Amino acid sequence: MEKTRVLFVCGQNSARSQMAEALLDHLAPEDYEAHSAGIEPAPINPLAVAAMAERGIDISKKRTKLVAEAVAELAAQGGQFDVVVTVCSKAAGVCPFVPGVRVTERWSFDDPGTVTGSPQEQLAKVRAVRADIEATLRQWIAARKNA
Repeated sequence: MEKTRVLFVCGQNSARSQMAEALLDHLAPEDYEAHSAGIEPAPINPLAVAAMAERGIDISKKRTKLVAEAVAELAAQGGQFDVVVTVCSKAAGVCPFVPGVRVTERWSFDDPGTVTGSPQEQLAKVRAVRADIEATLRQWIAARKNA
């Protein structure tokens, strides 16, 4: 059975979409091929790297990219995305057309790039975003298996 190819999109591809990609790869690697991209890519958020490392998942070497770049990379391999999931309201409003996509979903999570407080408070807030993404992914995977 061919894996479902999923593209997670957020504004900067620096935290939420990167965490969603890594978590889907971790939770269901046999069923899904996860990718991520952004509208205006920025460097990976170190708080997202730290929060994911706590789960034993290393995203420190991930590279951010534009949506068009992710689409072109997969097309060069002869593939296309089956599902696009925007994980923030900014991306939902400006996500470019992705050819061949059968399903587009819009999820919204708090932006780790805007957290404030002490370093410990900031990391706690990013952990909460990670937990929200993971819980949503677990429900989504279960719902798709039962469909």
